Amino acid sequence: MRTLTVEAADLAYRDGVPVLNDVTVEARPGELLAITGTSGAGKTTLLAAMAGLLRPAAGRILVDGGDLRDRDHGVTLGVVLIPQDNGLAAILTAEENITVAMIATGRTPPEARRGTTEALEKVGLATQGGQLIEELSGGQQQRTAIARGLALHGDILLADEVTSELDAANRQRVIDLLRAEATRGAAVVFATHDPEAAALCDHELHLAEGAAVQVR
Repeated sequence: MRTLTVEAADLAYRDGVPVLNDVTVEARPGELLAITGTSGAGKTTLLAAMAGLLRPAAGRILVDGGDLRDRDHGVTLGVVLIPQDNGLAAILTAEENITVAMIATGRTPPEARRGTTEALEKVGLATQGGQLIEELSGGQQQRTAIARGLALHGDILLADEVTSELDAANRQRVIDLLRAEATRGAAVVFATHDPEAAALCDHELHLAEGAAVQVR
């Protein structure tokens, strides 16, 4: 399994306005790291950099000591991102969204079908797999995106506000699934504004006013 390190990183978008400055944090195998902060604090920005979607203006993003070049490189290294907006194709079914992603990362069709079934069962959507994404509720779409992320079995799993639309029971289910990913050896990063969810993680990095503070 792999370690992801953010080393003295300044993060900004194309307009050059800095979002986060001098961020240092490490996501280690077997651990669940919470990234907390209010809306707009930079949680999504930090996860984008960790996934290889955003190159730091200064500092480095490292996977096992080597520079993370871009998103394609991240996929090759087993960095899985569950985005806040779910990133699902509305014209495909829940099953198809997961199966296509698994095949694209090297699984055979039979492996993808088995993995899809297992992942949907884990998030409580075993009977909704044949429905189009646009037919599902917001919470069901969110759980489908989580199922896709779980099915990819990444060495590093980045989950961005993945419990925001879930009721208490499903929120706990998802946190338990993220913990299970860490238990199997993945480095799991969970961006959340929910202090109760953050408290269940091993470590917490809090973002505020462009800075990051390691809480525990």
